[in-house]
Amino acid sequence: MRLYVYLFEGREWAVKSSYVKLQVGKQKSKTRLLKNRENPVWNEEFVFRAHNLEDELVVSVYECDDQEQHGFFHVSAGELVGRVSIPVWSVATEENQSLPPTWFSVERPKNVKSIDKDCGKLLISMSLHGRYQDTSSENNNILHREGKFSSTHEAPPSKKTQDGKHLMKAFTSRLQKLISNKEETPPNETSSELSSPSDLDDCIMEQPPNDSSFQELIELSRNENREMPEDLQGGILLDQTYVVSSKDLNMVLFGPNSEFQRNLAELQGTTDFQEEPWKCKSGDESCLRRVVTYTKAASKLVKATKATEEQTYIKADGDEFAVLVNVNTPDVPYGSTFKIELLYKIIPGLVSSSEEESARLVVSWAINFTQSTMMKTMIESGARQGLKESFDQFSSLLSQKFKVAKTLVTSDKNRILATTETMHQPDSELAIQYFWNFTVVSTVFMLFYVLFHIFLCEPRLQGLEFDGLDLPDSFGELITCGVLIIQLERVYNMVSHFVEARLRRGSDHGVKAHGDGWVLTVALIEGANLASTSPTDLPDPYVVFTCNGKTRTSSVKLQTQDPQWNDILEFDALEEPPSVLDVEVFDFEGPFDQASSLGHAEINFLKHTAAELADMWVPLEGKLAQSSQSRLHLRIFLDNNNGVETIRDYLANLEKEVGKKLSLRSPHRSSTFQKIFGLPPEEFLISDFSCSLKRKMPLQGRLFLSARIVGFYANLFGHKTRFFFLWEDIDDIQVLSPSLATVGSPTLVIILHKGRGLDSKHGAKILDEQGRLHFYFHSFVSFNVASRTIMALWRTRTLDPDQKARIAEEQLHDDEKPFLVEDTGSYLVVEDVKMIKVYTGELPTTPKSLMAMFDGGELEHKVMSKSGCLNYVTTTWENVTSDIQERRVSYKFSRRISMFGGEVTCTQQRSPLPNDGGWVVNEIMTLHNVPLSDHFRVQFRYHIEKSSFTHNSCKCDIYIGMMWLRNTKFEPRITRNTVSKFAQRLEEILQLVEREVLLTSR
Repeated sequence: MRLYVYLFEGREWAVKSSYVKLQVGKQKSKTRLLKNRENPVWNEEFVFRAHNLEDELVVSVYECDDQEQHGFFHVSAGELVGRVSIPVWSVATEENQSLPPTWFSVERPKNVKSIDKDCGKLLISMSLHGRYQDTSSENNNILHREGKFSSTHEAPPSKKTQDGKHLMKAFTSRLQKLISNKEETPPNETSSELSSPSDLDDCIMEQPPNDSSFQELIELSRNENREMPEDLQGGILLDQTYVVSSKDLNMVLFGPNSEFQRNLAELQGTTDFQEEPWKCKSGDESCLRRVVTYTKAASKLVKATKATEEQTYIKADGDEFAVLVNVNTPDVPYGSTFKIELLYKIIPGLVSSSEEESARLVVSWAINFTQSTMMKTMIESGARQGLKESFDQFSSLLSQKFKVAKTLVTSDKNRILATTETMHQPDSELAIQYFWNFTVVSTVFMLFYVLFHIFLCEPRLQGLEFDGLDLPDSFGELITCGVLIIQLERVYNMVSHFVEARLRRGSDHGVKAHGDGWVLTVALIEGANLASTSPTDLPDPYVVFTCNGKTRTSSVKLQTQDPQWNDILEFDALEEPPSVLDVEVFDFEGPFDQASSLGHAEINFLKHTAAELADMWVPLEGKLAQSSQSRLHLRIFLDNNNGVETIRDYLANLEKEVGKKLSLRSPHRSSTFQKIFGLPPEEFLISDFSCSLKRKMPLQGRLFLSARIVGFYANLFGHKTRFFFLWEDIDDIQVLSPSLATVGSPTLVIILHKGRGLDSKHGAKILDEQGRLHFYFHSFVSFNVASRTIMALWRTRTLDPDQKARIAEEQLHDDEKPFLVEDTGSYLVVEDVKMIKVYTGELPTTPKSLMAMFDGGELEHKVMSKSGCLNYVTTTWENVTSDIQERRVSYKFSRRISMFGGEVTCTQQRSPLPNDGGWVVNEIMTLHNVPLSDHFRVQFRYHIEKSSFTHNSCKCDIYIGMMWLRNTKFEPRITRNTVSKFAQRLEEILQLVEREVLLTSR
């Protein structure tokens, strides 16, 4: 790693003419000599290579006497005044691994006698992430008090000067300084030292890229009428929000001579990095373009190749930026047949309550084939994998420079919801908006007009009228009465429809969630282009949300295709995090009529980040919705209001069904799991198992189980296979009998619902006639534990209480069948394995006393602890059949036993000999975190019986065998080493048991 050191100035100096030497390990460098200055200012930058965090930066101050000068160019080394030692680890512990400018006291050497130990102070800054960048005004004043920094001592070579005048000026300046004796450089150290920058280098490097001209070009190409382009069809490589303004993020990524791009090139091993200046191309629309060339580092399959990027600004309006990058790699195999496109979109993020600016960076990709080729699928797969790994490094480096706005949405949830609440319309405003139309206004006017007319007229009988019966006196009056009745009927229907719609809301808006656990909050903002079931009338839409079997209903908006809801709906706390939110829009027809669906959608929480969920437009599916391009604007928040206790309670309830202790995995392991499958941070790992995925050929990997998904991951010679599906996607789980193809192991078959898990289709073995995907897993270390855990999680996520009870009863009934007995036996006892007798002997103890080594008691734990087993844990013996019992053991080898210190899991079965003559114990041992440990299993057999020669003694025979799951050329060596080591170890364990039994009997 590189250590950047910035030496600014000195104060309270005890000498007038001095220079400073810096050293890290064997690397040395020094500053220029400053004369007649009690407060010298250097402002110089140095770079060293630090091999580990235990290295120290030693800064030594030397006094130089004018009378000790010799010659024209040389100065004597001078006398040591004092030094400062700064460990590298102190920089690594700082925020962003950068030590801000700090004053360090210079201490005199121990051989110099002085009352005052300190002889001045040095202002020094250090960083492990590149050149000094400080935004604080105070530090900026410090930096620019005496001018700019000198050149970096290991800076990349600058561009060649186009005009020779700069070169002549540098030489002239240098000669003037030397002749006038104003500043002289101390003599060079050894050849291993890093040379300090010359004034010629200063002259050349004093012309940095003109950032202001780049900003002027951005302003010149500014066009606010351009729309932000859609993401490319290849997929999203990076979608992250950073606490930085969009303009600054654009400058860091695409500014001239960007330090970030240089660091990224160094991290990825890229060489010959060259970039042309940005140029404004005039055409249909003015835009900025430049060309960047570099040589990509060699990979396992492809040699180092030259790449050319053509970068073009599609949009740049000061706040939003879009850059299209065309990458051409003609030297790679089939490189002339395709080109890669990358689209960088930088848009402003949500403004937090602390008024911090944020910018969202979205990078998508696509591949364009210029020629047809049979290798299209392989090229796409290789390009996708290469880009994924490259942008993982890109994201990691960028997150070190800028803070990732992970908690921005969560922290501002209350503010966003409060703003939404204030925008919610009360019923009075809705009534005015709904009834303010021609029908209602004209009816009210006619009604009052007629009432006023009746008030003015005197009652008079005419024609066939009599008291109590008033008939129309003309056809005009008859028509007027009919119109008034029709109008009143329409108004009555509108009023009743409005009242029913208000009652239909069900008071879900504003109802707070109850309980502790995962709380889901949905803010329904608005809808756009909603369809209508009637060609003449507008719809009366309302939305129903369903999650984990619970529903929430929004209010009804009357006669509108673009409703404004601003409803806030909260679901009661859930024990487990939800996976999917179902959304369906209905047209309100009345309290007794069946509502018509206007569209539906499904939101998968695992495929969206928290920032996306906090503000998203959801397109609706369905014939009506798709024809109208209907959308809903939602803001979704998922919070755990009980912290880690919610997860622990969930695991505790799950333990009852699994029959095994489940503990919360470490944060590092959970974060690795989240990174592998691209999951949100709230997803926590429950368990994982080593197994094989059965397709055309078995693929060894690991099966990961979390609260919401089942995932499989394998990495075979750099070719990674990964997929996951939801627990709700599973239709059935079956167990197949052991076979030769599965090396005597049962097979677990997971069958998905029709149309589900299509993203995981590449991991399925078959697609049945009903359109369901079948996944086959086998070769589990402990099949019973894996199957019970998977079944328990599936029941917890998908089944109602009655279904859970019925399946548990069926499983209990199946456990009593001989099938599982044969299954377990065939897995633990493989007849084809060659067993070698490694120990036989008479022990002065009864078989019962020796079997105490297998009962999980004090004797077993004491002996195994002394023999080098750490964290030794056993389960109780469980009855498999009437005469066979089974248990599991796990521990970790100490470094004394194995240099790898690997973990060990064992499954043991014991059965009595006839006539109570002794016991037979079979054991299968699986090693973890040991080279080639997935290629084999170690099988033991302990035969303990009464001695036929001596009373109160027993005979013990031990056999060892190697069960190979894969072929390897190291098989003889591993077999020989394993058998010899375990034979010696077992003999030591039996000696410890014999000693402990004798001591106990005394």
